[in-house]
Amino acid sequence: MDKLPTVLDVGRAAGVSRQTVSNVLNAPGVVKAETRARVEAAIAELGYRPHASARRLRTRKSATLGIRLDPMTNGISGSVHDRFLHALTEQADARGLRMLLFTATDPQDEIRQFQRMHEGADVDAFVLTSTFFDDPRTEWLIQHRVPFVTFGRPWGIDDMKDPLHLWVDVDGRSGLRQATEHLLAEGARRIVYLGWPSGSGTGDDRRGGWRDAMRAGTDLGEAELDRLQLAVEDGVAQGREAVRGLEAAGIRFDAIVCASDSLGLGALLLVGADVPVIGYDNTPVAEAVGLSSIEQPLEDVAAGALELIMGRTGSELVDWEQSDDSRHRLITPRLVVRQRRIS
Repeated sequence: MDKLPTVLDVGRAAGVSRQTVSNVLNAPGVVKAETRARVEAAIAELGYRPHASARRLRTRKSATLGIRLDPMTNGISGSVHDRFLHALTEQADARGLRMLLFTATDPQDEIRQFQRMHEGADVDAFVLTSTFFDDPRTEWLIQHRVPFVTFGRPWGIDDMKDPLHLWVDVDGRSGLRQATEHLLAEGARRIVYLGWPSGSGTGDDRRGGWRDAMRAGTDLGEAELDRLQLAVEDGVAQGREAVRGLEAAGIRFDAIVCASDSLGLGALLLVGADVPVIGYDNTPVAEAVGLSSIEQPLEDVAAGALELIMGRTGSELVDWEQSDDSRHRLITPRLVVRQRRIS
């Protein structure tokens, strides 16, 4: 096996010292253009690649992003995180970046992981998922000036424009408005919203989209909209029982929009083909059973997250405190229709 070229080999080929080669690699601005060109030509000719571990110790940069591997709560909604992680890893690799996966039992444990990895220069920045009201993770990262981006808005805290809090999110309000407007255009009027209890920023946002469309497209009053609004914990069984309770109460409805595919599948199992149901996330399960759903463009989410922390094409952290550019990306989802029209 051929010996890999070293810094000394590059220096000999370019006729310069080892220190000059090191300067070209780590501080090119201090080297004359002509000398730098000779060294770069030697690097290309020899196929020299810097030793990643040594460079990390020297520069305190790892070309690595850290992300928590979320536990899979169920086999339906859990696939969203997996798909996002795959897209993020693939796009990071194209930039010469690596992903470091870690686990944590709760937000405080995740903060301890942040501290350990930051102090060890294991990662350059973190990508956070599953944001929630008053999220202590973002507060810790901002306080300690650790670069990060969140998949999800900063619900419940006043840092929507904080230069240290970068975020990318899918516009769930727009998604549920699309779904509801589609059903209204198909002839439905009494459309149920099946979602989560109040207090979830994501869930409240999606419910708002349904309510916007219902206010604009029907003559139903607020009290009647309240009767058509169901709030349960996420899950197939919970979705099915919530709709069963609505039927038992004698409340008439002719379509259902949901905050997740889990709830949508539960509703679909109860009403069958008699009532149109639209879920959210467009998971493989939704495709398999023919459930209409809102698709989150996770490739775009991953691209937005990397762009916010690394710029459009680079692998170096952006100094957002010196920039007036937008510090967030709000991406519009799309409706995927699979079920029959309303008769």
